[in-house]
Amino acid sequence: RVQLVESGGGSVQAGGSLRLSCAHSGNRYNWNCLGWFRQAPGKEREGVAFTEIWGSDRYYADSVKDRFIVSQAGNTVYLQMDSLRPEDTDMYYCATKLQYRCNWPPREDDFVDWGQGTQVTVSS
Repeated sequence: RVQLVESGGGSVQAGGSLRLSCAHSGNRYNWNCLGWFRQAPGKEREGVAFTEIWGSDRYYADSVKDRFIVSQAGNTVYLQMDSLRPEDTDMYYCATKLQYRCNWPPREDDFVDWGQGTQVTVSS
């Protein structure tokens, strides 16, 4: 399986920026797609941004397009979050997909390895 560790969450004011990191280690046959999800208490988990580790496809939720960018360097995938809004306040998780390719919209059930999450809080 793939081990995932998120970091970089914190508290910022609206309009500010944060960069989340997801360090991945280990291996699993056919894994390539890594995604960021977010979830607030009592709400459904939402797919935010997805990237292929050994490919070029990337996908973003409409709510974060032009504000969030997913990138990678070595064994770490980053989520650069700019122009943050109070509604971006959530626990953010990274996860790897069972199938090789990313697609949109993501199905949460397709993601099999999950990190522990990192909290992002945006105040108005």
